[in-house]
Amino acid sequence: MSITSIESVLQQMRVLAQSSGMSAPAGPEAASGGFAGELKKSLDRISDAQQNASSQAEAFELGKPGVALNDVMVDIQKAGIGFQMGLQVRNRVVSAYQEIMNMPA
Repeated sequence: MSITSIESVLQQMRVLAQSSGMSAPAGPEAASGGFAGELKKSLDRISDAQQNASSQAEAFELGKPGVALNDVMVDIQKAGIGFQMGLQVRNRVVSAYQEIMNMPA
């Protein structure tokens, strides 16, 4: 699932919260702190790690000096682990959201 899909789920959660009468925080305020802000920061770090690994791999493939294979492999593994962590967090958040939505009123 891509970042846009996660943002879509977050948007659906905001719409449901507003329709239930709960007040949702405004956009900039939600992004600056709290769970939504931390989630965004984490997704940005994951994206940066993947872009860094990709650029390192490309530099190694082009034979640029100063780029060692072991550094490339470590960066790729870090990016993969970060992505898997983000995926697991997303799965847990969606599972918790579904569990809350299935609670009797």
